[in-house]
Amino acid sequence: TLASCRRPSARWPRVSDLVPLPAISRIHLDELSDATGIFQHAILSVPDPAHGYCTDDVARALQVDLLHARVIGWPAVSESAWRGLRFLGEAYDADVGRFRNFRDSGRAWIGGTGSEDSQGRAMHALGDAAAAPDPVFAAQAKAMFERALPGMRGLRAIRAVASLVLGCEAAARAGTGREAVGAFATFADRLAARFAVAAEHPQWPWPERIVTYENGLPVRALLVAAHERGDRAMLDAGIRVLDWLVAAQTAPAGHCAPVGNGWWARGEAPAAFDQQPIEPVSLLLAAGAAHAATGEERHIATMEWAFAWFARGNDLGIRIADPARGASFDGLTPTGVNRNEGAESTLVWLSAVEHLRVVRATRVTRATAPRPQLDDRLFAGAPA
Repeated sequence: TLASCRRPSARWPRVSDLVPLPAISRIHLDELSDATGIFQHAILSVPDPAHGYCTDDVARALQVDLLHARVIGWPAVSESAWRGLRFLGEAYDADVGRFRNFRDSGRAWIGGTGSEDSQGRAMHALGDAAAAPDPVFAAQAKAMFERALPGMRGLRAIRAVASLVLGCEAAARAGTGREAVGAFATFADRLAARFAVAAEHPQWPWPERIVTYENGLPVRALLVAAHERGDRAMLDAGIRVLDWLVAAQTAPAGHCAPVGNGWWARGEAPAAFDQQPIEPVSLLLAAGAAHAATGEERHIATMEWAFAWFARGNDLGIRIADPARGASFDGLTPTGVNRNEGAESTLVWLSAVEHLRVVRATRVTRATAPRPQLDDRLFAGAPA
């Protein structure tokens, strides 16, 4: 049953009610990747070279490598991680101090400097990579982060700023120079100011006129910054907005119903479809930050609720991930899944699994009880 996972509550779901966490499978990552990087898009499970690569997805892939290394060891992911780091190094354009984003299958860069979001994504990945278990790899990531940081000072897009908060926090924790600490403070202030203005409108506490995609990311960064600073007012603001997002994306039956990619403009109804994996995963990660900052069990329930979206806890009651292959479908449409298995969807799904794995392991340790055999029927069968 998904009963305990559908509606976030003040209690943790029982272990016997949880969607099972699969063993790590990198089958689909290998299918999507070549010697250059991970292809953006797929036609069904087959990579589509026509759309080439992007820095956004390579950065996500590097973060998944780092998460997987905690479980299966660095040697198992080393080749992939080095490939990702090389790609980010090649993406960096020293003449403008920013990263390029799009690269065709012939390895030529196209479209010039990438979006602000892609800058933040690259820096977040480099900040995480600064703590890699391979000291040579970590040192190179630190150097790349420090080299690129000055060019990021002018970023203003809220998700880019959020990624920079997270990247700077990770880099500073890994022992990069003072610049990361100072940049963390700058970007955290910038993010907090956006939410402070939004807080003046409690019916719409969102710092944009439209709720679009990956909406949990700015909230996650706000909560991380609040926790790092010990700022209770900032923490309370982040919790309020997280609760608002979760409530807005909870279906009457209690399951997660993410805002579709038609978005949600202020004063209008949110789009019901197409729902994309990046949104529930962003809520899961934000709830994880809320739990880390507060210790409140209800945030773990929110993580489980968001994760259940992939395993029939959604509007159509069908599965959206293929754990055996380590893949996720690209979204939920009014009639079923989008059967393409692109990089973004797969990578955010794999990230969600590993973040939740840590939380569940901590929970079992606290309970000083062995984990029972979990029922895997929630992922059984083909999607409708």
